[in-house]
Amino acid sequence: MQAKPRPSASPAQALMAMDHLIATAMVGQQEIAAKVGLNVTDLTCFGYVLEAGENLLTAGDLAVRAHVTTGAVTGILNRLERAGYVTRRPDPTDRRRVRVAARPDAEGRIREIYEPYYAKLAELFGDYSAAEIAVLTDWFTRASTLAAAHLDDLRGDK
Repeated sequence: MQAKPRPSASPAQALMAMDHLIATAMVGQQEIAAKVGLNVTDLTCFGYVLEAGENLLTAGDLAVRAHVTTGAVTGILNRLERAGYVTRRPDPTDRRRVRVAARPDAEGRIREIYEPYYAKLAELFGDYSAAEIAVLTDWFTRASTLAAAHLDDLRGDK
């Protein structure tokens, strides 16, 4: 695919566009979480459980991905389990640990909400060349790493 000409933009304009996307996404996550009876952190953690698929996460894995303490994850998993989103399964290699699995009915409810949006995003990616998508992926990946490091710095984590 031939890359379409893009309007020029400064880093400041790109940051403003990113801030607008993040702000809209945050409001959207609040709306979705309220619609499904969760808070945003619990919804985010359920998203990580879904992303893991058959490679079931431990509570510790989830804490690292969500940038929360293992104590906080215990509360999150308790709420998700009570709300019917996850089940805990014994770890087959370490009986002291549990793995977290999404309940299929809950997965279906969440996918029903997100899939129309993701389909539109996939369509939007169709406007970009493979090289441009590679740059976007690299930027999002690196920016996520920077954001996590900044969060650690704010919390005083080393």
